[in-house]
Amino acid sequence: MSVFTHLVVQLGRLLEPVLAESATAAAIVLFTLLVRLALFPLGRAAFRAATPVAGCLPMLLQLPVFYLMYRSFSSGGELLGHRLFAAPLGARWTEALEEGGVFGAQGAVFLGLFAAIAVVAAWSAVRGRRAAAAAPAVPPVLPGAKGAGAAAAVPSAEQLAAMRKLGGVLPLLSFGTLITAAVVPLAAGLYLLTTTAWSVAERAWLQRRSPRPAAGAAA
Repeated sequence: MSVFTHLVVQLGRLLEPVLAESATAAAIVLFTLLVRLALFPLGRAAFRAATPVAGCLPMLLQLPVFYLMYRSFSSGGELLGHRLFAAPLGARWTEALEEGGVFGAQGAVFLGLFAAIAVVAAWSAVRGRRAAAAAPAVPPVLPGAKGAGAAAAVPSAEQLAAMRKLGGVLPLLSFGTLITAAVVPLAAGLYLLTTTAWSVAERAWLQRRSPRPAAGAAA
């Protein structure tokens, strides 16, 4: 845990001249982006595999990082004194409500966090429905594709079914993030917002770059 704290503190010091008291919050966002960037090759491979287990693997590998984030801002330590605007990074929503209510100085910070997570979840839900509706029930065959090469060029029927299932489950996970952010420290909520937004953007980018069959492909 000390290594994690040291990394966040150092990133915060680099950002402090520009962001002042909110530098540590920005450091958490930057740290999360670096973690997701390191996991990007795995996420790309999971997208190509198009199986529920592979799709959940990047998320499972982030659990130790989330645990460290949670513990660092739940127990005593040098990070507890840092803030995002008026809200301490170690504060929870219930504590913010006790300080000034829903629209108090601290409550407003949490409302902004919840609104951002809700936007990401809605974006994920829209893209998930579109992807599920666009996925063909039967895998197409590309013109000129023969033998084993053809099978490797396009997803199988099982893979397409798995993609449709993931399209329905992932948006629900995004809305579940909103519930989690309401009970964990603010710092952990920032991590959840950043990693969820990355997941949705990464999947949108991978879907955009994935090969599509020609319009005249025969079934």
